[in-house]
Amino acid sequence: MKKIEAIIQPERLDDVKNELFKANISKMTVYRVKGCGQQAGYTESYRGKIYKVNLLSKVKLEIAVNDEFVQPTVDAIIKGAYTGNIGDGKIFIYDLAECIRIRTKEKGEEAIG
Repeated sequence: MKKIEAIIQPERLDDVKNELFKANISKMTVYRVKGCGQQAGYTESYRGKIYKVNLLSKVKLEIAVNDEFVQPTVDAIIKGAYTGNIGDGKIFIYDLAECIRIRTKEKGEEAIG
């Protein structure tokens, strides 16, 4: 079992979701987050004063999958999020020690589904 976290551009979310659905991956949690990486932000002028904006809007997806779905999930995220520009995002993969479905008390791979 793995937990996959991906940080992507907000405007690529629909494309990523569509690619995940094509790969039969439909369970995910999505957050609106702010962050900066290699882009390092941009400057903006407001009422004559220059402001540096270094925390940019991003979307974070969290997806728990069984081992056989790790590569299809990663491939789908890359296919949906890729533009070839700086800021396309990152994918992190963690070992998932345990998963318990509250409703049925199932554990492990059965709980992830």
